[in-house]
Amino acid sequence: MPRKTITGFSNPTVKAVRALRDKKHRRREGRFLAEGLRLLTDARIAGRIPELLLMAQGREAHPLLDELEHAVEAAGGEVLELPIELLAKVTGKDNPQSVAGVYAEWDTGLDRIDPAAAPIWLVAQAMRDPGNLGTMLRTADAVGAGGLILIDDCVDPFSVEAVRASMGGLFTVALAQARWDEFLPWLRAGQGQLVAASLRDAVPYRGAPYAAPCFVLVGNESRGLPEDYELACDLRVTMPMKGRADSLNAAIAGAVLAYEVLATLGG
Repeated sequence: MPRKTITGFSNPTVKAVRALRDKKHRRREGRFLAEGLRLLTDARIAGRIPELLLMAQGREAHPLLDELEHAVEAAGGEVLELPIELLAKVTGKDNPQSVAGVYAEWDTGLDRIDPAAAPIWLVAQAMRDPGNLGTMLRTADAVGAGGLILIDDCVDPFSVEAVRASMGGLFTVALAQARWDEFLPWLRAGQGQLVAASLRDAVPYRGAPYAAPCFVLVGNESRGLPEDYELACDLRVTMPMKGRADSLNAAIAGAVLAYEVLATLGG
């Protein structure tokens, strides 16, 4: 299918893509927007091909972009070329990347996750900041975690901001979403150690008795974990705070703890 050229914002396809920045529209359509050649290339390598590829006119040629375009065409997708100013309106960025893609959302049910598939997993409860969610995805990728499980009312992982912050992690890391009362019985039905950073009857995080598969749990950025969630954990660990701050950023705490678990398990 040849490229199509669009020059006006009134084009219905352009309007539909721009609307994907809105959560309600994104949920209704079951699609989301991602941008940047590196991110879209990571997605392609992971087997995720956009249904619609948008490319800025006058962009520099690149072999990865050629491969991406061929992959979209082979999958029966559509390729649009449009002025960079119009792409900026679509993505909501003053200095947009030269390429963006529209993807179908995928199933994020717990039944997609096999706890025995990896020695470490990351779990975030009520995480509200897309930057933190992106950091958690990148951390999961960095430590070789089986994936990231989002518990309760977290920020939408398919939002433009979260996708951008994940730096491709959304496409390379398994992702699941569940309520706590669904997650805990699922975990207890098999093997899995639930570990949380906490001040409640906690032991030092260094040298703690971690066991695989280990599920590293972090709570909401401002409230932390609910008390009953902490009490349900198999192990609660504490990290030393040597300055005036009384806590770490939630995503950073998860990363520090994940690397300690990885080292203990021999990763």
